Amino acid sequence: MGITKRPNPMPKYIHELPTWPNFQLRTEELLALIANAAKLRGELQGRIATLGLKNAAEVRAGAIATEAVKSSEIEGEHFDFDVVRSSVAQRLGLDVGGVPADRRVEGIVAIALDVADRYAEPLSEQRLFNWHGALFPTGYASFGKIAVGVYRDDSQGPMQVVSKASTKNQVVHFQAPDAPRLSLEMARFLDWFQETRHLEGSVKSALAHLWFITIHPFEDGNGRIGRAILDLALARDDNDPLRAYSVSAQIQAEKKGYYDILEQTQKGDLDVTDWVTWYLGCLARAVQKSIQEVDGAIQREKFWTHHGNKQFNERQRKVVSLLLIGFEGKLRNEKYRRLTEVSDATASRDLADLVEQGILIRQGEGKGSYYELSPES
Repeated sequence: MGITKRPNPMPKYIHELPTWPNFQLRTEELLALIANAAKLRGELQGRIATLGLKNAAEVRAGAIATEAVKSSEIEGEHFDFDVVRSSVAQRLGLDVGGVPADRRVEGIVAIALDVADRYAEPLSEQRLFNWHGALFPTGYASFGKIAVGVYRDDSQGPMQVVSKASTKNQVVHFQAPDAPRLSLEMARFLDWFQETRHLEGSVKSALAHLWFITIHPFEDGNGRIGRAILDLALARDDNDPLRAYSVSAQIQAEKKGYYDILEQTQKGDLDVTDWVTWYLGCLARAVQKSIQEVDGAIQREKFWTHHGNKQFNERQRKVVSLLLIGFEGKLRNEKYRRLTEVSDATASRDLADLVEQGILIRQGEGKGSYYELSPES
């Protein structure tokens, strides 16, 4: 009686394909997207160059804090933005009031600044382990104790990337390579990241994130570290420590699309053009948003330069500053009172003074009246 050989199971995920990790791209379909992302990043750098040193540093602090906060939010972990920004600002030597930060906040800030300040240094295994330790300073994740600063061992079963982890209706987006493969897989990835120089920077960033997320080498924190890696690749391409845009913030805004395209890519073949297409669009939208924010900062700087000789009390300065960055609703006497905690009479005097100085104009009549910045200001 002969022996019947069982056929090898069909590969389910891209890391099971025999030619993994030889990614393929339909380059001609990406050229316009690559050019657009590069153009926008150049425009953003040009705008940053027009800011004074203090404003540029403040933009940098805000972008780094946003990156840290939004990357954590994608994983369901929420940090107070003001606390994170204060921690970043203190590390950058900006003159801000200290807001106490816990070890987890200090950890995410340390990673973001390590990416920004040491972008030209090698991405090594030890550097990744250090990032992992910074994410989990107590040795605990949301689901319990984890091994920190080492690759996973799969003692609790295979590493599955799921959504709705706290419910019975889990959706498995993909399953990562088994633990025995990790050392080889990560060595190959790190060699590629360090040595590959022929790829355009934004494309390398897209492939690096996809590759690392596919391997998923840690028990937890892979998404945040994977986004730090994409940011590192972009910083190298910019050759600039100033992180003025946040890809993580844009991914958070497009979270469903992000997970959909990742799952589609994991279950496809090694032609990953669709993933890179989505990523380049996300990157462009992140930079466009930052351009708008920097344009606002430029306008605010012009405003204060133009009106530097005028007299503002602290209440007026606070409300005008809020108007310059934009806030929901119209500025009425009632809102001014609420924002500054003063009486109706004081609010009326402050607002009338700002109108007289040409800072505000009054619109409407009676109870329906409101104030807005003068077009001349």
